[in-house]
Amino acid sequence: MKTCLFSARLAVLPLALAAAFPSFAQTQAASQLAETVVTATRVAQPLSDVVADVSIVGREQIERSGAVGLADVLKRLPGIEMSRNGGPGATTSVFLRGAESRFTAVYIDGVRVDSQATGGAAWEAIPLALIDRIEVLRGPAAAVYGSDALGGVIQIFTKRGEAGFAPFAGVGLGTYNTRKLDAGFSGASGAFDYALGLAYEKSDGFNARPIAGQNPDKDGYRSQSANLRLGFQVNKANRLEATYLTSDVNSGYDNGLGADDRNQHKLETLGLNWQAQWTQAWSTRLSVTESIDRYETTPSPYLTQTRLRGYTLQNELRLGEHLLTAALERKEDQLQNAPIDQGRSQNALALGYGFSHQAHTVQLNVRHDQDSEFGGKTTGSAAYAYAFTPAWRATASAGTAFRAPTLYQRFSAYGVSTLAPESSRNVELGLRWAQGASSAGLVAYRNKVSDLISFGAAGPCASPFGCYSNTARAEYSGVTLTAAHALGGVNLSASLDVQNPRDLGTGKQLARRAKEHGTLAADTRVGNWLLGAEAQFSGKRFDDAGNTRVLSGYSLVNLSASTPIAKDWTLLARIDNLADKQYELARTYATAGRTFYAGVKWAPK
Repeated sequence: MKTCLFSARLAVLPLALAAAFPSFAQTQAASQLAETVVTATRVAQPLSDVVADVSIVGREQIERSGAVGLADVLKRLPGIEMSRNGGPGATTSVFLRGAESRFTAVYIDGVRVDSQATGGAAWEAIPLALIDRIEVLRGPAAAVYGSDALGGVIQIFTKRGEAGFAPFAGVGLGTYNTRKLDAGFSGASGAFDYALGLAYEKSDGFNARPIAGQNPDKDGYRSQSANLRLGFQVNKANRLEATYLTSDVNSGYDNGLGADDRNQHKLETLGLNWQAQWTQAWSTRLSVTESIDRYETTPSPYLTQTRLRGYTLQNELRLGEHLLTAALERKEDQLQNAPIDQGRSQNALALGYGFSHQAHTVQLNVRHDQDSEFGGKTTGSAAYAYAFTPAWRATASAGTAFRAPTLYQRFSAYGVSTLAPESSRNVELGLRWAQGASSAGLVAYRNKVSDLISFGAAGPCASPFGCYSNTARAEYSGVTLTAAHALGGVNLSASLDVQNPRDLGTGKQLARRAKEHGTLAADTRVGNWLLGAEAQFSGKRFDDAGNTRVLSGYSLVNLSASTPIAKDWTLLARIDNLADKQYELARTYATAGRTFYAGVKWAPK
């Protein structure tokens, strides 16, 4: 009955939006015209020219969200769901358009982040307090980024220094004895620009697994992180930049042994970049990057470390309304997970062509990756947009993508060295409308994955308990609806995803993903206060591939308020899960009940 009621609510949402918004809109619409994104094609371009399905989250939105982690911010965006084994700091997965968590390529300041043990980024280890901007690309992008981007790409950016000197500091307290502290500064002087950020967070947490046989202690966490970004304008044509980020998370978990089990997760990224603007039409970018993802558990002994290195040389040539890009890229992956000590490399050539003239926009990309283990893989994409009126724009795209097997899937006791890459074919259609302060959007997609790697029965691997194999197929299909509107001083926004992420072999729904989920949000100013409210909805999910263990649907209501309290000082207060709902993102794992957070920030202007 609960699920039926929830589905009915979701079915009514588009109708309610249509009635409430005679011209779907947003205060975002006007500002988006001036937004610039780089994620869609790895080239800076106005958001209004992008054919792909993209969302942007700025620092102000992150601060107002009061979110405890990056995944909590992302799940409020269209097309994104999450699961977590307990509280912040615990293992977290992000599903973009229903795709596996490992099918999202993740970059921090252009540095690739991934685990060759579990596959995919360690979302719980990426410090939200240091993020200045997030760009989300929904849909495969392997023709631009190579392996990993079957479901999409998420780029994370830290702050870049601008003219002047801008210090900041913040402190906050919340439920579960949560304490947060962050500070830093940014600025620019002459040819130099700089930004430094420090963040500390600690919480006593709650009992993550309140079931028999598990340690009844509270599973808290502690997070320490820092980032540094330096830039130097050598001359009018040449710029050098260095970025560094480090994050150390220590969190509790339960493994049934009654001990105080701890996850210790350390993430580091380093990037060195050189940009040259040879002429007004021709530019070059050279990047050298490295990331280290180290995960350890105690007292239960487990240690794994992934080291990724990247080298990219990209050239852009603008000829009037045409943009040509050519990139050479090398990726090097290394996994140490005793007794595994293995590596691999991929060399790639990527070509791109973009055209924008009046009502027409075209984007074509092709890429060939040569892997040191399985050989070559070529991917491509084609996208077209037509603005048939100044307000209406239709889009269509198709593309292929792949993800190489992780080194753990190939060389562990459960691994098979001859595993093939997971491959996908995607098609999508979109319709977008924007007029003045109003907008709406609809995107329909179908992404079919073949050679999906799954864990099955014993076979050619060393383990008698089972092996990885390329035996599964999946399809991620659905429709995403978005809308936003400023109505009488109230900013309204909503999104609804109706999807069918399923195993094509069994017809079963993929684990921990709902067939429908959505958000509805509003904010307004009352005097000096900015007040906000949001509702999050998710339908029924299953915790297993056989669809026998049900995760019930849920709905949450969150409230927020902020106001200046003195010159350069701002107060933020937030209540999450207002109704104190009990729900699960992973079976037998608890989630936070009603929580309250209040903080102050000092940021001289």
